[in-house]
Amino acid sequence: MKFTSHQKRILTALVLIPLMGAVIYAGGLIKTLTIGLAGFIGLWEFYNLFWERGSKLFLKLTGSLGGTLFLLDTGLGWTENPVLFLVVFFWITWLLFLIEYSRKKEQAEFKDYLILIGGMSYLPLVLSLFFNLDSVQIIIVLLAVVASDAGAYYAGSWLGGKKIWPDVSPKKTWAGSAGGMLLCVAVVLGMSLAFGNSVWWHYLLLAVFMNIAAQLGDFFQSSLKRWNNVKDTGHILPGHGGILDRIDSLLLLLPVFVIYNTLFSVF
Repeated sequence: MKFTSHQKRILTALVLIPLMGAVIYAGGLIKTLTIGLAGFIGLWEFYNLFWERGSKLFLKLTGSLGGTLFLLDTGLGWTENPVLFLVVFFWITWLLFLIEYSRKKEQAEFKDYLILIGGMSYLPLVLSLFFNLDSVQIIIVLLAVVASDAGAYYAGSWLGGKKIWPDVSPKKTWAGSAGGMLLCVAVVLGMSLAFGNSVWWHYLLLAVFMNIAAQLGDFFQSSLKRWNNVKDTGHILPGHGGILDRIDSLLLLLPVFVIYNTLFSVF
């Protein structure tokens, strides 16, 4: 039996949502390992955007393993200051460039090492913010991502209309953007009023900022794929593409949530 792209999307969501709920409930080591695995796969997909599959394997492994170890260190507390791990990784990256430059001056590509560092900043550094959130906050963040994506997908599919930024993402419409915003606001406002400790308009603003961040994160990932002539970052999630395709909006939405909560202590 063959499934359509939409059916695959629904089935994947039906599997992922309960799975993420179980991971959040379990917490501890399982939560850390899950975030570490997502970081490894996401980084590998990120590097594949710039380096063709089969090429630059050493750099891909260095970045992917480095990012994963940083996340595991952050979650399990191997060291007192995981940021120092990143500092060491950055210096190792520059050392690798120096070695390559000294051996193959004409072939050394500094941009490769900038891509290596960029991947670390784009994924594991952001995902590490999850370790500062409690279960309710994580659920609100994940539901905001799902609501933003689902609202935009169905509103855009049903209503169509004018494109927002066709040069970056040819399928995204203003109707889809509005649908994602409305559903995100409804979900975040409802959850926040039930579990938060602030006034309603704080949660309304938070929801709006989170949805704007989600849409910008999606546009950014779309620009990377178009720039590299890639349709999907991977094929691990039927109907969705790769891990990076699934969490692109999360990578900007999550910092916005943390910054807002840090400034106003709404949870």
